[in-house]
Amino acid sequence: MEDYDLERLTVLVVEDSLFIRSLIVSSLKLLGVGQVIPKEHGGEAIELLKLISIDPMLAGVQNIDVVFSNWEMRPVDGMMLLRWIRRHKESPDRFVPFVMMTAYSDKDRVAKARDMGVTEFVYKPFTVKALAERMQAIIERPRQFVHTRTYFGPDRRRQQLFFDYEERRELTDKSPGVEIIYG
Repeated sequence: MEDYDLERLTVLVVEDSLFIRSLIVSSLKLLGVGQVIPKEHGGEAIELLKLISIDPMLAGVQNIDVVFSNWEMRPVDGMMLLRWIRRHKESPDRFVPFVMMTAYSDKDRVAKARDMGVTEFVYKPFTVKALAERMQAIIERPRQFVHTRTYFGPDRRRQQLFFDYEERRELTDKSPGVEIIYG
């Protein structure tokens, strides 16, 4: 990560455990992130995001560049926060990269978060290297956003596979029921 100057980034960290939250904040600061804003649960994060859209000066920040959020929290968990960011009309930035952090890595949970529009995953216990790799992926491999009747979020197809025939699943602006949005 030494190739990047992250000093101008603002990262929102949403984690209910004070210990884990402080570890994430310290790790991101170690990576060079300029401003890290910690919140205890998704409800606090939503209130901050609303305030940023209404009065950035009062919020103390112009925008959020990346969100790192725990999945399991109360009263508002990470999936509810992700749903609000991606789908709610009051969301100030539906395109913000969202990194879900969880100790549960079963396929169903990963698929559920992917289908809600998560950008990246970090599994607990995590390392500073894992956080750096997710930040690097967000910077080096940004994905276009797709909007359909049932999905809004980063393009879920990550693999660039070589096929010896014509691509049939290519999305264009004329694809029926699909809108490609460049963030």
